[in-house]
Amino acid sequence: MGSIRRAAEAWFVKIACTIFVRSSSLDPFLGYFSKHLTPSLVYEVVNKLHHNWGFKFVEFSRHKLHMNHTYLTYNLLLRSLCQSNLHSAAKVVYDWMRCDGQTPDNWLLGFLVSSYAAIGRLDVSKELLADVQCNSNVGVNAVVYDDLFNVLIRQNKVVDAVFLFREFVRLRYKPVTYTVNILMRGLCRVGEISEAFKLLEDLRSFGCSPDVITYNTLIHGLCRISEVDRARSLLTEVYLNGEFAPDVVSYTTIVLGYCKLSMMKKGILVFAEMIRSGTLPNTFTFNALIDGFGKLGDMASAVAMYEKMHYHGCPPDVATFTSLINGYFRVGQAHQAMNMWHKMNDKNICASLYTYSVLISGLCNNNRLHEARDILGLLNESDIVPQPFIYNPVIDGYCKSGNVDEANKIVAEMEKNRCKPDKLTYTILIIGHCMKGRMPEAISIFDKMLVVGCAPDEITVNNLRSCLLKVGMPSEAARVKEVLVQNLPSGTSSLKKSYHQSTHADVPVDLLLQTSG
Repeated sequence: MGSIRRAAEAWFVKIACTIFVRSSSLDPFLGYFSKHLTPSLVYEVVNKLHHNWGFKFVEFSRHKLHMNHTYLTYNLLLRSLCQSNLHSAAKVVYDWMRCDGQTPDNWLLGFLVSSYAAIGRLDVSKELLADVQCNSNVGVNAVVYDDLFNVLIRQNKVVDAVFLFREFVRLRYKPVTYTVNILMRGLCRVGEISEAFKLLEDLRSFGCSPDVITYNTLIHGLCRISEVDRARSLLTEVYLNGEFAPDVVSYTTIVLGYCKLSMMKKGILVFAEMIRSGTLPNTFTFNALIDGFGKLGDMASAVAMYEKMHYHGCPPDVATFTSLINGYFRVGQAHQAMNMWHKMNDKNICASLYTYSVLISGLCNNNRLHEARDILGLLNESDIVPQPFIYNPVIDGYCKSGNVDEANKIVAEMEKNRCKPDKLTYTILIIGHCMKGRMPEAISIFDKMLVVGCAPDEITVNNLRSCLLKVGMPSEAARVKEVLVQNLPSGTSSLKKSYHQSTHADVPVDLLLQTSG
């Protein structure tokens, strides 16, 4: 009997959907629906219809059949409408839901509050929160507020989020430390350190106590704006206070801060304090120090840190080897850099995009183009999505050596691997062909650059125009000059700097550390 009933209900749902979508008037079917339609079947119909049709069906059943609906139906319809960006209709459904005596649980409330905040309707988000807070015995879970503040922070509305938070507190909202940490993190990301410290000062008045994440957030915020000494003072204060102990993140953040400023003596002192406190370093800690020493060309200290990793039980990772390879190339020890590359492969550690960037740039800078070409081949065989800055140093190297045919082959491979040439790629090629006197090809590359919407800069235009005038092509030179007038965005000096930096890539320590996990 159960299977027969389910089959009958499925048939009814199919008929109901067809009638509702295809009929111009539902009046002839009112008796049929009144006799057979139940709240559970409404859910099934809405699940089939989705979006605006589901909204209209619930509206029809409410107004024509005077039906109340289940929580499941409202939950399904509200989520469907918001996901389809039909927020006005969703608000109407919410009002129906409340009229039927249904109150959203925290999962649905959180979804609605965040959804309206995401489209800039913070007024509706606040209205929903106030409604549940005042008219429900359940209360609003902290996660609902957390999600709302995270949405605002992602929209770069951190100040608005803090203002709203303080408004909620005045309305008897009881925050938790985790929520305050979210706001602090948002403030620190936009450099509003003073506001973050104000939240710390007010924390206990909210009924909260700071935790290690609170202080780590502030330490990280200070290091982001290069106030590492101040971050270290805060760390010392926390340690002496004795309320809780700083952790590996606390120390590593400050070590990294000093390393980014090339203040390695201070970084080592904090590292030593960390060991004395009984806090064990991790791979991130060592990577920061290795990269810092490598950037200064102090490879003896970098290698010493690498060897200490094993003693402390911290396995080296791709960031470790990338920093060591980069350091050896910086001091002109290409052989040692390649030894590190081979050691990394022996340990079955997969290279990252930035490992390839460091390796290829280093080989090109040491005039080892054929080896760079081989590494590029390995990149093409990997699962890594290549970027133009990987190819550009090799293309530049071959153009400068006069082998523009090989440079053209690399560009063809680049495009085959679904990596579009960027402005620098085109600039390198045009200048390379001009140096060889291959003006028709240079003009063809220039025109392709325009077709793909890559506006040429002053370096490109001036070089091409000068070469065209030298070979007696004044009309083409005039056309190129006109392009410069229409598209030039900035001055030559900044472009030269950009050209140099992009063809001799150097990877920031933050990117190297990100590859650790």
